[in-house]
Amino acid sequence: MKRSLTIFLSLGLVLGLSFGANDTAGAKTKVKTYKNCTELNKDYKGGVARTSSVKNKGGKTKYKPHVSKELYDANKKSDRDKDWIACEK
Repeated sequence: MKRSLTIFLSLGLVLGLSFGANDTAGAKTKVKTYKNCTELNKDYKGGVARTSSVKNKGGKTKYKPHVSKELYDANKKSDRDKDWIACEK
């Protein structure tokens, strides 16, 4: 009886912690969506690139873009030339 109670409580603790970890992981994945490039460039001067290997189609840029797949996907509408870099400067 004592052993089954210990196993039951341990299992409850493990399951409780695993569900709690999923909640915090979900909260970390929220990324900011910017209304326009002016707002995005206040936080990221060079814009946001989806991957580090993308090349800019629009010519020379002043700043190197920040690389973040999640942030780019949230602000994909701001990538007018479709080169995988949103709001490049």
